[in-house]
Amino acid sequence: MEKQADTRMVHTMKKEFGTHHYRPLVDDLTIKESPINGLGLFAVDNLKAGIFLGETHIWESKRWEYIRTPLGGFINHSENPNCFINENIHYHDGQQRELYTTRPIKKGEEITVFYTKGYDDIIR
Repeated sequence: MEKQADTRMVHTMKKEFGTHHYRPLVDDLTIKESPINGLGLFAVDNLKAGIFLGETHIWESKRWEYIRTPLGGFINHSENPNCFINENIHYHDGQQRELYTTRPIKKGEEITVFYTKGYDDIIR
């Protein structure tokens, strides 16, 4: 007996996310191989100075530690960074760390910060 292929149509839905939904990366960033270390964040378009790029870490009070977001997991260190991480203590009765550009960043340039805290597992 010959096996028949299933010819039923499969309906796929594309989920659209609004601006109020969490997104691991803003549309202006992508992840790719880094000349600094492993994978890194890169600008897809030119970015202006002072732009908020997203949350890198969110404080989890029940665990009493920061949880790194996907955005925070791909930022590499630089002695001459183009971004900084700001602590926002007013987020949901806790804290979050937010990534901001410090200068204009060109399309294709890697997003970097100067590691100062929260990276004890990386810096020795």
